[in-house]
Amino acid sequence: MSDPYDPANEGARMDFDGRMSYGDYLQLDRVLGAQKPLSDAHDEMLFIIQHQTSELWMRLAIHEIGAARAAIGGDDFAQAFKTLARVSRIFEQLNSAWDVLRTMTPADYTTFRAALGQSSGFQSWQYRLIEFMVGNRNPAMIRPHAHHPEIAALLETELTRPSLYAAAVAALARGGLAVPQAVLARDPAASWQEDEGVQAAWAQVYRDPRAHWPYYDLAEKLVDFEDYFRRWRFNHVTTVERVIGMKRGTGGTGGASYLRRMLEVELFPELWHLRTVL
Repeated sequence: MSDPYDPANEGARMDFDGRMSYGDYLQLDRVLGAQKPLSDAHDEMLFIIQHQTSELWMRLAIHEIGAARAAIGGDDFAQAFKTLARVSRIFEQLNSAWDVLRTMTPADYTTFRAALGQSSGFQSWQYRLIEFMVGNRNPAMIRPHAHHPEIAALLETELTRPSLYAAAVAALARGGLAVPQAVLARDPAASWQEDEGVQAAWAQVYRDPRAHWPYYDLAEKLVDFEDYFRRWRFNHVTTVERVIGMKRGTGGTGGASYLRRMLEVELFPELWHLRTVL
């Protein structure tokens, strides 16, 4: 019988005393020590990990959306396209996570729901920041974070910047397409409002893609992202209905009824509605 395989014979480092290891680099002691169930229920670990991993993916999405916005602002479309494609893939991962959570039945959830207190995904500041960054801006949604002044300040600061979509529309104007000046001068803190002039500018791009290829590609990358974002919202409400039905959410929202209302929100309305007029 041959000797057991030893990676050290091929040069693998096996001694990490005083050297950085995989766990050191990723700070796995901190990451894997962050799951602290408050009950003895088996499925609470699933619930915690589902939401913690989603927050990690959202952290990356924030990093990439910020980079995409900066690239669009500098007319660096190649970089923007690469980054926006990554954001779509991030939301594909977020969508897949619901499949795991849906293995938790209503009976499973009731065994630990009381331990959640008033905590709710509605209070995710990273999710709120993503919505603010892409253009769905409602200053009232900062209030749940008032007890963390640094987070509230971060969200307030975001409202002073052009959103991802506002940056895209401004790029259209720099490219010579007719965007109404009133749109370009809008208060950045306001949620995006659909404008016929903006739709007409995007429609011009779609009617002659070859003449406006960077803007055509940009539009489709934005639509790709919103497509995945809409699926994430739909999967969210479907999972909530499957687990708690129409009960009120732990954070006081209407639960599934609140989430269904969010399904009607359009991030980039002109890009969807122009398809009807082409």
